[in-house]
Amino acid sequence: MDVFSYLSDIDFSTGRPVLKNVFSSPNFNIVRVNLPKGLNIDPHPEPNATFFLVIEGSGIFTRGTETFEMHKNDSLFIKAGEIRGIKCLENLVLLGTRDPDPKI
Repeated sequence: MDVFSYLSDIDFSTGRPVLKNVFSSPNFNIVRVNLPKGLNIDPHPEPNATFFLVIEGSGIFTRGTETFEMHKNDSLFIKAGEIRGIKCLENLVLLGTRDPDPKI
């Protein structure tokens, strides 16, 4: 895919995260994630390092023992194995870039 509109075909009606693959390579993956207002992803560890960029909306992000209220154009890097979570204050659109799953 050469051109991608981050705000096209967004769906918040499922009540859960909706992921759209933007780009995959052997070294990293990029996804757009739509998260509806009120959704809470409890803090949990993940095997991947991830960079989040907020495209639209706002939320409270957990990284380890820290929390950050993030808004449009804010970004956050989370190391592999580090605890992470998100509480959506508004409908939230994220661009996430992560390293490949070390288990694959």
